[in-house]
Amino acid sequence: MKKGISIIVCLFAYAMLYGQDVKMTTTYSTENQELSDLLYFERIDLYKVKFIGKEITKKDYILVCKELWDGKVKRIDTIANTAQFRKRSKALLDTLDLKVYAKRTNEPKLKLWFRFPTFGFERKYEATSSHDYSLRDIGVSETITYGKKFYAFAYILPYEKGDFKYWCAVDTSGKDVINWGKEFGIKHYLIFEMLFLQ
Repeated sequence: MKKGISIIVCLFAYAMLYGQDVKMTTTYSTENQELSDLLYFERIDLYKVKFIGKEITKKDYILVCKELWDGKVKRIDTIANTAQFRKRSKALLDTLDLKVYAKRTNEPKLKLWFRFPTFGFERKYEATSSHDYSLRDIGVSETITYGKKFYAFAYILPYEKGDFKYWCAVDTSGKDVINWGKEFGIKHYLIFEMLFLQ
């Protein structure tokens, strides 16, 4: 009896630890010092991303941007829906690579480039006069399952208190991402939502 209970407890613990279909990992910037310096000088955020899941390269996915102003969603933009154009991969790999570049331009606009292994998507969105936008990899702390939407990235302004600016206080707050504008008084930000189809 005790052995049976131990097995059930172990299976439950395993399910709790590994109950997600996909794991998102990221690396910020690059190990190349000159390139890293250039990215810093040009104020470009770069994330190298890996989505790890069984036969993930066989799955189609959707990438959507939600643009929020004054705490309200003002625009929804479908950046990619691979079900509409992508050929099925013959190689059933367990890792999907992505690079994300983000920069506030002088227009002022927010310019982003999502670079997948065989294609890329560039987008521009309106911006405030602030140069304090920061790309955050919020998907690394999400439980990602096939067929369920999740937030992969957010391009945010900081929470400001006195003379201090806080980005981490926002993206690690545990607050609902959609409500960050209201919770922290953030004028404008972008949320990038993904869905891996089953």
